[in-house]
Amino acid sequence: MTDLPYWTEEHHQIREMVRDFAENEIRPIAREHDLESKFPWQTVKRMGELGLMGATWSDELGGAGLDYISYLIIIEELAKVDVSHAITVSAHTTLGTSPIVNFGTEAQKQKYVPLLATGQVLGGFGLTEAQAGSDAGGTATFAEEKSDHFVLNGSKVFITHAGVGEIFCVTARTDPHPAKRTDGITSFIVCKDTVDLDRAREVGIGHAEDLEKTRGVKAGKKEDKMGWRASDTRELILEDAIVPKEDMLGEQGRGFANFLQTLDSGRIGVGALSLGLAEGALNESLAYTSERRQFGKPVAAFQGVHFQLADMATEIEAARHLVYHAGWLKQNGKPHKKEAAMAKLFASELCMRTTIKAVQLHGGYGYTTEYPVERMMRDAKVCEIGEGTSEIQRIVIARQLLGDLVQL
Repeated sequence: MTDLPYWTEEHHQIREMVRDFAENEIRPIAREHDLESKFPWQTVKRMGELGLMGATWSDELGGAGLDYISYLIIIEELAKVDVSHAITVSAHTTLGTSPIVNFGTEAQKQKYVPLLATGQVLGGFGLTEAQAGSDAGGTATFAEEKSDHFVLNGSKVFITHAGVGEIFCVTARTDPHPAKRTDGITSFIVCKDTVDLDRAREVGIGHAEDLEKTRGVKAGKKEDKMGWRASDTRELILEDAIVPKEDMLGEQGRGFANFLQTLDSGRIGVGALSLGLAEGALNESLAYTSERRQFGKPVAAFQGVHFQLADMATEIEAARHLVYHAGWLKQNGKPHKKEAAMAKLFASELCMRTTIKAVQLHGGYGYTTEYPVERMMRDAKVCEIGEGTSEIQRIVIARQLLGDLVQL
């Protein structure tokens, strides 16, 4: 792996710490949790203890005070070994917590972020609905305004941590007849049992999945997925959910715009996750083809294998620069919408190609659960779908390129 010129000694130390944790604590349990579709509570608790669940938030908010490049390194290193752990950190940090940090009031930050940053509870992000996926402007969840609260009704689908999380940033329509369909959408903080914050602090992570319906917020059935099987994905159901007005997140009617900004950052994170997954598949392929012998010599000695490995490594290097360049732009407060979409598009499609090649290089063994490349190939597919499909990324990039030149 090529080190980047703006990496500091601290970045190298973080990489080594996360790499050690992933190899020694995640790798031994990754296969079991994937096969059983079981959420890895113990290692998630450890990630909270190591500061990985609030890496970029300030000390005052319970975080580790690291920069954004450090966060991308964390995601990349986790994904090399197991993507389910990487997406747990990514979804919790970028989607579940960053809207509160970026758009919340000081009171909201003090109330919720320390719980999230320390990993005492898990957070999630509710945007996607049955009829509002790529077309998020089609949001149908409605928030009825009362004297001192809102009442939310609707449901969100494919929500990471819907079953195991407790604090969620969600969108709901507050204007039933907006001038534009993307107007009149507002974001809110909704909770399960965290109405009793003292209890949440006392009990800590791991109790949400055992709770009955609270505050009108509950989880639907667990999705039986192709990949990311140790990551919790469910419907998030809002039935007469009572949300105090002080838990409206950002300005009323600005929810759509704010969540699009959140997705820009999320796409860089998925780019780093995809990059790490591809690197993990390459590492497995290098090890296997060096040991496996055919026709009297290692498989890696054949020129056709050379070509496959060389192509994988070259594309991974290209993805690294796209991902970390986008991350550098974000960290330095520069526009990064196009670069985030490019990083996510290229890295996600790369990891799909790379994992397919890895399975091929492993031959029949690659098609069994004995080797991790089978899991890696299944995990790769959703990288091209989640947080904006490849098609949506191409639309975002084209619109950034064309600007006002063409009426879109």
